[in-house]
Amino acid sequence: MAPGFAHTLAKIPRLLIAATLLCCARAAQADYALGDALRDSLMGTDFTRDTVDLASLRRVNPGDLPLVRGVLFGRHGRVFKNDAIQVWLETNPWYHADSTFRNEMLDDIERANLDRIRQVEAETHEFIQPGDLRWWQDRPMSAGALGQHSSAEWSVLRAEVEAIHGRRFDGEPWLQHYFEERYWYRPDRHYDAGVLSATERANIALVDSLARGRGTGSLAPCEMGFYEERPVTTEQLRGSGFVTLAILRNEVYARHGKSYETGWLADHFFSTTWYVPRDSASVTLTPMEQRNVATIAADERALHDSLHSAPLDSTLLEGMFAEDARRLRLEIYARHGRVFRRKWEQDYVAGLPGYRADPGYTDERLNEFERANIAALVAYEKTAASTRDAVEG
Repeated sequence: MAPGFAHTLAKIPRLLIAATLLCCARAAQADYALGDALRDSLMGTDFTRDTVDLASLRRVNPGDLPLVRGVLFGRHGRVFKNDAIQVWLETNPWYHADSTFRNEMLDDIERANLDRIRQVEAETHEFIQPGDLRWWQDRPMSAGALGQHSSAEWSVLRAEVEAIHGRRFDGEPWLQHYFEERYWYRPDRHYDAGVLSATERANIALVDSLARGRGTGSLAPCEMGFYEERPVTTEQLRGSGFVTLAILRNEVYARHGKSYETGWLADHFFSTTWYVPRDSASVTLTPMEQRNVATIAADERALHDSLHSAPLDSTLLEGMFAEDARRLRLEIYARHGRVFRRKWEQDYVAGLPGYRADPGYTDERLNEFERANIAALVAYEKTAASTRDAVEG
């Protein structure tokens, strides 16, 4: 609250303030109730016959707009990939999943309605998102409007400017597949970049410059959705820390609904917009996903092995809890057979591959890198957050 506003508010009689707040609360409740009523009305719309009204869509609660869009697709049985829309659709008796759905099944009225829904969704986004660029064709973007994105999202945003005009991306199959799943995409083998306006060219240049500023060589959490049919490479993982690698590997499973009920991984996935845990305990990965998990796991093993043969880069510990840093210390000692007095410590190292307890262990067995890395981990633990720091209530 601004100081000037607070000073003015202090002069208003308390009863007037209370009455004003009550009226505001009632107005907010009325707005939400109206938004819910409009949402329910729109969900009952025959999207093949009736054209939805922009004004009505703008009065729907923003979080409900994807559900309205889901109804239009759901009438054709479209299956959404691990999305809250899919979970909601499955609660409706009229919904019958159809794995053969194609965007070609949509008629012109439905496409026009989708355009209106997506336009209003784009208007509610704090920052420009993939799928929004059709409403930026003649509007200059700014760094502030674009915000922060992962490297894959930058790639999609840059490509989308041209995909709107039909450019194909045969040299990047994952991008081509991504756009082929968009209802608005119409590939044109005769596409010519000369159709781009000066504004679009400037927007591409801005996206390119911001993407370069982010840096290369590492994937970001929440980015694995772009790699369902695309291989992850060790080059892309270079520079990723312990926490990032663990998230990326588990994200492959999380996108299939694997349940993470406790721990920091659960906190991370529940903080995302795409995670929908399923009751089923089994998760089946595609061959490509299995390959990606193996690639990430191999990079994790290499990172753990490096604790014994190279100085530890402190940036690789970013985001790690003190307890996990302590486990890394235990791993260094465990390679030489150290036996621990604390039960939880001994239980942990006993589960490590290749651990053999040796009562005759001494610190003399540690090499110079291991000693230096143990000292670095001890220093990190002193300032790192603890899992016990979480507020209970």
